[in-house]
Amino acid sequence: MMDKFQNKYRIPSARLQHWDYRWAGAYFITICTQKRTPYFGEIADGKMQLSHIGVIADILWYQIPHHDQNVELGAFVVMPNHIHGILIINNNNNLNNANNVVETLHATSLQMDQMDQTDQTDQTDQKNEQMANISPNSNSVSAIIRSYKSAVTKHVHRLGFEFQWQTRFHDHIIRNDVSFQRITNYIITNPANWQDDKFFNK
Repeated sequence: MMDKFQNKYRIPSARLQHWDYRWAGAYFITICTQKRTPYFGEIADGKMQLSHIGVIADILWYQIPHHDQNVELGAFVVMPNHIHGILIINNNNNLNNANNVVETLHATSLQMDQMDQTDQTDQTDQKNEQMANISPNSNSVSAIIRSYKSAVTKHVHRLGFEFQWQTRFHDHIIRNDVSFQRITNYIITNPANWQDDKFFNK
């Protein structure tokens, strides 16, 4: 996946208000369960043990490219109360608009735990509302995530399980191949580092 990312999604600079979330780029996505309830399973010996709900969340993520054209998947993991994944949008019609790189345009980062949780939620809500307004079209990041969340919820409820997502989601535009690799490693090693994770409910 790294060879697809290098030198392909690079822009010298961009402003969030002018960013179209259908444009080619790599997007780091985090979606939490409501109140961080561990619906998806548990970590045992550094490995994720998926519940029935976790299996559904896992399978349906890998179905995304079958439903959304120009989307590829990077690293992905289901954790007890959240999922992390990289979405890669290869929208050739908009590559020139992006000038071939993605810079970090969001306040969201892997260090969000240093922020006050209330302020973080408010900022994330405002950011994602703005994102939805910018790119409500079918192949935008927000539309892809809405469809995924809806599909998981419908399948889980159909089987009679209780489940609810957090209303919003966190997104981070990956700025370059170094960040891409760092985030990929973070996702892959997340289960082994679960007790140090900001989403770990102590």
